Amino acid sequence: MASMNLNGLTNGLVMKNKMNIGIFGGTFDPPHIGHQILAMEAYDELKLDKLFWVLEPQPPHKLGKKITTLDIRIEMVKAAIDEDQIFEFSSVDINRPGPHYVVDTMRIFRSLYPTADLAFIMGGDSLHDLPTWYAPQAFVDICDRIGVMQRPGEKIDIEQIEKRLPGISKKIHLIEAPLLEISSNQIRNLVRQNKPFRYYLPEAVYKIVIRYKLYHDADNNSH
Repeated sequence: MASMNLNGLTNGLVMKNKMNIGIFGGTFDPPHIGHQILAMEAYDELKLDKLFWVLEPQPPHKLGKKITTLDIRIEMVKAAIDEDQIFEFSSVDINRPGPHYVVDTMRIFRSLYPTADLAFIMGGDSLHDLPTWYAPQAFVDICDRIGVMQRPGEKIDIEQIEKRLPGISKKIHLIEAPLLEISSNQIRNLVRQNKPFRYYLPEAVYKIVIRYKLYHDADNNSH
């Protein structure tokens, strides 16, 4: 149990024989209400006991792109989930050297919760790109479930993905939710253009963006 606390993963999480744990990773630059909706729907539809928000310090696919400093992003994510006990911040990727591949993140969760049902949460676009990820088959194998948020009108060819990643089709759970077409990139662009963006963000996150005067730099355009 001590090793779990060192990784910042438990913080009061009560263990039971078969926990349902969700892993929701992202750069969260900034975390917005779309992230909250996806996380909430995943928690409900997958019958999770806890959903961890895993902050990615420097995603391998974003090397060379300017990203808000880690300490500020940690502050924003914690502010976004502070009022809801179903969510918990995880520093599992922060506490280890990069590169930070998702398969390694899932291996750590599996080692900490060997009997739990582990569900990784992603968007439909990420599912399409999954075969190009680092060690995608190993990632699929270690997940018990993969919660996929499907955008309105989006078609996901699960049969085709199954051909490339055997075993994935039985693990995919499509999450239905009233999706908002919001992205972190869109919010950064609004800030840079001095356009209104207040209600795309949780109030506490909005105040942080204002306090630190984030996203006015045109170079900060990572997704």
